[in-house]
Amino acid sequence: MTEDSHVEQGQPPRDELPRPVVKQRRFKESLMIWLVPVLAALVGLSLVIHNWMQAGPQITISFQSAEGLDAGKTPVKYKNVVIGKVKKIRLSADRSHVLVEVALEKSAEGFATKGTRYWVVRPRIGLGGVSGIDTLFSGVFIGADVGESNQPQDEFVALEAPPAVNHGARGRSFVLHSDDLGSLDVGSPVYYRRIQVGRVASYALDKDGKGVSVRIFVDGPNDHFVTRSSRFWNASGVNLSVGANGLKLNTQSLATVLAGGVAFQDPPGPHDSTPAPGNAIFNLFGDKDTAMAPPDGEPHYIRMRFQQSERGLAVDAPVEFLGINIGKVVSVRLDYDEKTQKFPVLVGAVVYPQRLGSAYEKLEAMAEARGEKPALSRMLGRLIAHGLRAQARSGNLLTGQLYVSLDFVPHAAKVAFDPGARPLTIPTAPGSFDKLQEQLAEIVDKLDKVPFDSIGKHLDQSLAALNATLKQVNGQTLPAFNDTLHGVQTTLGSANEAFSGDSPLRRNLSATLEQVQRMARSLRVLTDYLGSHPEALLRGRRADPPPTPLAPPHQPSQPKSGSKP
Repeated sequence: MTEDSHVEQGQPPRDELPRPVVKQRRFKESLMIWLVPVLAALVGLSLVIHNWMQAGPQITISFQSAEGLDAGKTPVKYKNVVIGKVKKIRLSADRSHVLVEVALEKSAEGFATKGTRYWVVRPRIGLGGVSGIDTLFSGVFIGADVGESNQPQDEFVALEAPPAVNHGARGRSFVLHSDDLGSLDVGSPVYYRRIQVGRVASYALDKDGKGVSVRIFVDGPNDHFVTRSSRFWNASGVNLSVGANGLKLNTQSLATVLAGGVAFQDPPGPHDSTPAPGNAIFNLFGDKDTAMAPPDGEPHYIRMRFQQSERGLAVDAPVEFLGINIGKVVSVRLDYDEKTQKFPVLVGAVVYPQRLGSAYEKLEAMAEARGEKPALSRMLGRLIAHGLRAQARSGNLLTGQLYVSLDFVPHAAKVAFDPGARPLTIPTAPGSFDKLQEQLAEIVDKLDKVPFDSIGKHLDQSLAALNATLKQVNGQTLPAFNDTLHGVQTTLGSANEAFSGDSPLRRNLSATLEQVQRMARSLRVLTDYLGSHPEALLRGRRADPPPTPLAPPHQPSQPKSGSKP
């Protein structure tokens, strides 16, 4: 078929393409095409707006280490409810700590305020107990505790350990002052009558560095047992004492032995039972006896000068007045006396005169009656004039420990006392141990004067003479004594033969004894008769009276006839 035939039939030639036919669509159809992407954009925008509106504040928490924390995984919880999540973890500029960025939820805006505390909750094992065991399965998380402030804040420093007390807990906090912390730690229990009612919340050194302030928290409703007169003491460890009642062991609980603890109680007798306000300040005593003792009052420093060696006297040794503890030793040091070229011992002590109770009050009243101002120096001056002296006495024979005793020494020599000197110096006297040493020295001197050599020589001579005497006794006296005993034995044998069996000597002796017996009976009858008739010695014995006839036997009366028996 030719090309012309194709043309005639109305078909395009082979080398020509078909032309496109353009048709115009309607506006409604074109709008439907763009509707899908517009709706997708609107949905995405709504999601973005929703997330933006639901998103909470962004905060940054500083940690010492990021151990256990994962970006995008580690949650932030409050009372075990998730309130946020870790978004990013990075090092600080100086690489000393880790900055963790946390995205809080919208409902947790109150956690981005001043006073909020954050910490890492992980398994912890300590003397105070075990915590965070559930994190072994769920993983660590960041714990939070909201404060009471509404001031916004977005940067926080995390705690290294969980807080002992959460904000809003029912109860009250109190502050205890002590010389040192002892074995207390955060979380150590607080006891009232051996029942745990609180815990140690925190502790810190005082600003002057001379003590420790311990903050405790007592749970409600037991916090009202803390009164203005309450006494606190360190109940850590075991208190072992030996007294007149025997061995005594005292401790609050096994937990206090390991982790320490604090106990409190009101003193006996009349006291102020008003509940103490929150954050009230109390003293923390070392033991219960010291805490329950009457108030010490104002302390006074005194000094004592001992001329003897005071080995065994140490710091904290008690100072007693007539057996009453009124203070303690605070220093023991040597001095040098140029005149005597000796080294006396200077002992410093702190005393509390008010521990004497009514005796101190009477001394003050007597001073006021004389028109004087009550002063310890004037009181000591009068007591020293009456023989008051300081002595170092033995407190324990086993350990050799000494204590200072203020007592009246009879016939004490007069000494000069300066009431205006500072510090006050109390005159001393040799103690019982010193006297014992002097007596031992005198005994040793007397023993040195005994002529032991001469006594030994005379003793040797006496022993030699005694040895010769013993030889003579063994050689001469004992054989003769044996012969004598043999003769005595022979004589006793002969006597035994004479008195044995039916020998004439024995028969004669029996007859003689019978006659002696009859004679004794006759003499007894004679003495009885003479006792009743002494006139028989002059008139002789009367004749015996004739025998009295016997009366007939009694016959029973016969009943009359007709009478009834």
